Amino acid sequence: MSDTAERLELSKEAQDLLFRDARTVGAFTDEPVTEEQIRAIHDLVKYGPTSLNTQPLRVTLVRSAESRERLVQHMIESNQGKTRAAPLVAILAFDTAFHEKGEEVFPGRGDMIKGMFADEAARDANGRLNATLQIAYFLIGIRAAGLAAGPMSGFDAEAVDREFFADGSQKSLVVVNIGTPAEGQPAFPRLPRFEYDDVVTEL
Repeated sequence: MSDTAERLELSKEAQDLLFRDARTVGAFTDEPVTEEQIRAIHDLVKYGPTSLNTQPLRVTLVRSAESRERLVQHMIESNQGKTRAAPLVAILAFDTAFHEKGEEVFPGRGDMIKGMFADEAARDANGRLNATLQIAYFLIGIRAAGLAAGPMSGFDAEAVDREFFADGSQKSLVVVNIGTPAEGQPAFPRLPRFEYDDVVTEL
C-alpha cells in the first residue's frame, strides 16, 4: 500500500474501486441494471455539493428499444453500436429552469436564487457547471454500485434536445452507458496521469 493511500480515511479497497481500478468501459454483459441500483446510486450522490444547492442535473434513463434508437441516431458512428448494446443508457442534462426550484432546495433563499439566475446566460452557465459537477458524482456512484460507466460527449446535443426535450426544459451534456463490464474490458491500457507537482502550485 502506498504512503498516500494510507493517509486517506477511505479503505484501500474502496479507493481502488472508485478511482484506481475504475475505467471507462465500451462493452458490457447482458446483466440488467435495475431501477433499485439507480435509486441507490442517486441516494448516495445527491449529497454532492452544488452552488447554492441548486442541483440542476436531470437524468433520463433510456431503456426501451424505441427510445434507444431515437437516441442512437444522434450519436457519432463510433458510439452507436455500444449505445445500442448497453444494458442501460442515461442522458445527463441540466434543468433550464432550475432557479424556479430555489425555495425547495434552499428554503428562505428562493427569491434570491430566482433573482441571481433570472438572466438566461447566467442560468445556462451555472446550470452547465453545477450539472457537470453532479455528473462526476454520478459516475463515481456508478462505480460504488459495482458497475462501470461509459460516458460520451460524441453526440449532437442540439438534436438530442429536440428529440427528447422539445419544450426546452433540459439541455443535454453527457450520455453514459451503464452496466457490468464484458470480458476483456477495458480494452485499452490506462493512459498516463499528471503527478502532484505537475498540477499543484503553492503560493
